[in-house]
Amino acid sequence: MNVTVDKVRVHQSSSANENAAGWTTIALDLPQKINLLDLNDPTQPNFALIHLGQTPLAAGHYTQLRLVLVSNKVTPLANSVVLSSQPRTEIPLETPSAIQSGIKLIHPFTVSAGQQVDLLLDFDACHSIVHTGSGKYKLKPVIKVIPFALNGIQGFLDPALFVNHVNVNHVTVSAQQNGELVRATMPNATTGQFFLAHLDAGMHYEVVITADDRAPAVIAAVPVPTSTSVTHVSVQGMPITLVPSAAHTVSGTVTVTPATDDPAVFLSARQTFGAGPTVTVKTQPASLVEATPPGDSIYALPLPIAAPSLGQYSAALPISLAPQGAVAGLYAVRGSAEGYATQSFNADLSGGDVVQDFGLVP
Repeated sequence: MNVTVDKVRVHQSSSANENAAGWTTIALDLPQKINLLDLNDPTQPNFALIHLGQTPLAAGHYTQLRLVLVSNKVTPLANSVVLSSQPRTEIPLETPSAIQSGIKLIHPFTVSAGQQVDLLLDFDACHSIVHTGSGKYKLKPVIKVIPFALNGIQGFLDPALFVNHVNVNHVTVSAQQNGELVRATMPNATTGQFFLAHLDAGMHYEVVITADDRAPAVIAAVPVPTSTSVTHVSVQGMPITLVPSAAHTVSGTVTVTPATDDPAVFLSARQTFGAGPTVTVKTQPASLVEATPPGDSIYALPLPIAAPSLGQYSAALPISLAPQGAVAGLYAVRGSAEGYATQSFNADLSGGDVVQDFGLVP
């Protein structure tokens, strides 16, 4: 079952019609065609969720949502079904006129000042289709709305980090503790906004910002006090930027003993800021070498050699980030695989590329 979502609208009045004043719209950059049955599988990379977007809302009580679909009259087969007996044929899914202005969902939720609320739309695909006597299929949507308050860390990066509004520079933001990634996200490529959600309350995190050909930036000891608090580390008018940097590469071969034909080897590079935090700057899988006997993988990690920036969290923005020349180009490179002991080697890339092999054993 496929539906094509155009936007989501919210209103404080449950009786407001589609033309009433006071609607706030979450518009998708492009309409998104979604196979709802794919979302039944929690092993998929999207973890059975698709993000539709976000928008600022005034603090208050809201009671009505409308999920607006693209009409098949505008885009043929925007909404469709595929029968198991005809797996290669899409059949139009008719949307009654009553829902063409948006599927009306009545479910109250409250947005408090400074709070972020997530609205989970649980679409019951199996109970949302009616097969008519004329052989047609109609949409009769059964959708639950599950609102819950989010906590986390929010901020803005300089949009200049993105090229043509696409994440071609692999810009990432992560929340870490002792060098272990707890949560990671890719910022909005137009606004630079990022949000690291669902963090354990009462804890502190390092916010680590990385991009190709840029030195990392780290904000240390960022607090997340409660299960509904959002901690801001920058605002749109004063975004965080990254210093340009040349890159050198650490590369080599990873051998696992005993050998296996699927070792799932990962390499990561960490930096330690003196008496300050240790953070992971980059991690990636190694590439298995097709050979007999099996067990070898190769890797190449390009890493920035300019001084990374470090700042301590402060509620007073902007947070000052200072270059840390003492650790420029210095990394602890780690090789790991499930069932094998992790190995770590110190690498100084400031003078050029480095070759480092790993031998992993249980």
